[in-house]
Amino acid sequence: MLLWEETLFKDRDIFELDHLPDQFLHRERQLDSLKFCIRPALQGGRPVNALCLGPPGTGKTTAIFKLFEEIEAHSTRIVPVHVNCQMDSTRYAVFYQLYKKIFEHAPPSSGISFKRVFEKVAQHSADEDKVLIVALDDINYLFPEKEVDHVLYSLLRAHETCPGARMGVIGIMSELALNYVLDPRVVSVFQAEEVIFPLYSRNEIKDILSRRSQMGFYPGVIADDILETVVDHTEKSGDLRVGIDLLKRAGLNAEKRASKSISPEDVASSLERSRLVHLTYALKSLKADEKEVLRMATLQESWRAGELFRLFHEKTGAGYTRFHEILNKLDAIRLINADFTGQGERGRSRIIRVRYEAEEILSRLNQ
Repeated sequence: MLLWEETLFKDRDIFELDHLPDQFLHRERQLDSLKFCIRPALQGGRPVNALCLGPPGTGKTTAIFKLFEEIEAHSTRIVPVHVNCQMDSTRYAVFYQLYKKIFEHAPPSSGISFKRVFEKVAQHSADEDKVLIVALDDINYLFPEKEVDHVLYSLLRAHETCPGARMGVIGIMSELALNYVLDPRVVSVFQAEEVIFPLYSRNEIKDILSRRSQMGFYPGVIADDILETVVDHTEKSGDLRVGIDLLKRAGLNAEKRASKSISPEDVASSLERSRLVHLTYALKSLKADEKEVLRMATLQESWRAGELFRLFHEKTGAGYTRFHEILNKLDAIRLINADFTGQGERGRSRIIRVRYEAEEILSRLNQ
């Protein structure tokens, strides 16, 4: 039995979703691509812009934090700034964050225009010979009202109004491709290098979760077969965060029972809450029409793709090409199964089923 003052956790922080691991496994190629984009800035040039694409929970934001950690440790010439576009979804809000990072205090709370904030940021870059690298996390939150065009135009054409200013952008999206049509004036300067973050393979998931377990738990807390079960559930969700959260919750359940090891029951009783971690994050990446298709898909147990499209078209007026893109995205981020039946035209008919209980999806869509 576990004594009341004892714990199974050697380091609880290892299992927090915002923990930045010392070793960032199985994303070496993506990090190398991002470093290649940054390299010109180390010589005082303008960096290559980048766009990190991939399903939720595939390491995009962690890669940026690791990159920025390395930059700040080795260079004073580059100023890296991470902006959460869910929180800061206007041009002023983005430049507010740049101002705070550069000057280590916020701009005056009233009476200062965007133009003044922009000029201060750009002039500092020019005067101090600094290169700004701006990571726009969840950049899709800037798409409404075409705010993304205003943000990118201001960042990437800053040198035209303030000679010597140098800025680069790394966009981050839980998408498979950039389906937004940028303003032509922005396209000419953005020219982003795409860095793809695919789903982790089963072996990669096992390697990462095994490493976390070794660092976060004391020896003997989690047996190999229990870890395999956690890996199974993580692979099914397609989101590494599910596995990390599941390890933490299973450990807490075992502690609650005063047990010195995690049992299959600890994992099973934790799964329901941990698997919803993926659902919550995945829904945040959806546009309005994507949410509409998912909402419609919950209305019955399964749909033929043609039937669901007719309902979607009646509601939105959108065409089949957009519907097809939405199905592929919802399937890729593990919110639906869209399996081909072998029937229909050229055997391409699809059966659509949601992967979660309808109530679980609807309650979060309506929040």
